[in-house]
Amino acid sequence: MPSAEAGARCRPMTHPLHIIGGGLAGSEAAWQAANAGVPVILHEMRPVRGTDAHKTEGLAELVCSNSFRSDDAETNAVGVLHAEMRLAGSLIMSAGDAHQVPAGSALAVDRDGFSAAVTERLERHPLVSIVREEVTGLPPDDWAQAIIATGPLTAPSLATAIAQRTGADALAFFDAIAPIVHFDSIDMKTCWFQSRYDKVGPGGTGKDYINCPMDKAQYEAFVNALLEGEKTEFKQWEGTPYFDGCLPIEIMAERGAETLRHGPMKPMGLTNAHNPTVKAYAVVQLRQDNALGTLYNMVGFQTKLKHGEQTRIFRTIPGLENAEFARLGGLHRNTYINSPTLLDATLRLRDRPGLRFAGQITGCEGYVESAAIGLLAGRFAAAELLGRPIAPPPPTTAFGALLGHITGGHIVSDDEPGKRSFQPMNVNFGLFPPIETPKPEGKRLRGKEKTVAKKRAVAARALQDCRRWLAGLSAEPVAA
Repeated sequence: MPSAEAGARCRPMTHPLHIIGGGLAGSEAAWQAANAGVPVILHEMRPVRGTDAHKTEGLAELVCSNSFRSDDAETNAVGVLHAEMRLAGSLIMSAGDAHQVPAGSALAVDRDGFSAAVTERLERHPLVSIVREEVTGLPPDDWAQAIIATGPLTAPSLATAIAQRTGADALAFFDAIAPIVHFDSIDMKTCWFQSRYDKVGPGGTGKDYINCPMDKAQYEAFVNALLEGEKTEFKQWEGTPYFDGCLPIEIMAERGAETLRHGPMKPMGLTNAHNPTVKAYAVVQLRQDNALGTLYNMVGFQTKLKHGEQTRIFRTIPGLENAEFARLGGLHRNTYINSPTLLDATLRLRDRPGLRFAGQITGCEGYVESAAIGLLAGRFAAAELLGRPIAPPPPTTAFGALLGHITGGHIVSDDEPGKRSFQPMNVNFGLFPPIETPKPEGKRLRGKEKTVAKKRAVAARALQDCRRWLAGLSAEPVAA
């Protein structure tokens, strides 16, 4: 993809694209549209109006984990999406790669450096104007093309306007934030550095997580403390469903005494460096959260425990007896629209073609997924403004699989045709069209080996089809 400045000079000007929301999806949409030669006005309400979760006014601020999850583009669907976004010249992936911190096989980033990089590059782009204001209603009719990318923290006035226009009640669930611990308050005589199975990832060494071991008695006492601890009540929001990929730790504990030990606290693939002959019954992992290595977040420890209870209970974890917390866990409301019934295949509102939605508000889940849908929405809107044909990505790609879930991935019930079954989803191989498992000559694949071979085949097909799709959109060279 050519530079932003080159793209701005060599393409004719057109009507501006208005984007509401400067999160990952809105920032990516702005970058893609501007690089296509379309002027962009990016509306971001912070710092004029804050949210319950954001702490800065930077664009693309990461309010939950600092991890973009797996960067394995051969056997992991998230890694395939990473690779496709890099092929498409993604701003989010470029900034993430430039500000990565060690995280085993995952791609994790220094959240402040990442946000600063995204903000700076959009501020410098000659076709991007950033307007700090709250948009309180739907875009006016004289905005030829607009994208709503306000994410899970859409301001109440805009959320109400969306609900009134779509004629549908907003669906909502709670998204959770994990605590962050100061590294120098962790007892490394008890804890040790190790990635599960010593797996090495981007920027990592195979020793990228801090591990806190528990024996059976300690684990059982911890689970009981989670169950008995005082939680935040949500009053009118109570009863809102959680997203299974981001459950509060105490909700997992309620599902059974062994649930945590087979989830975020599983001990498999870890050997206590201080006592190799004794197998831990459960392990709490912490992942580096900033480039300096001074902060570590508690992996999978999203919670609705009250702050005082978090400090008390989490300090019972071996190695965290004297833990100092840079941030305690919390929850925020997450809203999304019923996209399959409201949006067309290019993310346009069916009864208002000039208006698109992008990011988590569409019902995708995860940083990278949100940015990917922003990337597509920006490209679709730019093509429409430039009078070019809009070609959605093939369903065999990660882009296409995720888009397909959002625009048609719900189950229609024969018994209850009016009931909506659409739920937020991370990208996963279950969203891709099936493929025949490769059959190496003279060898019969079974079990895990067969599963891995199928994943590799789906991933290879996805990247091949993505390259073809991108090459067909433009005569410009595609990233290697």
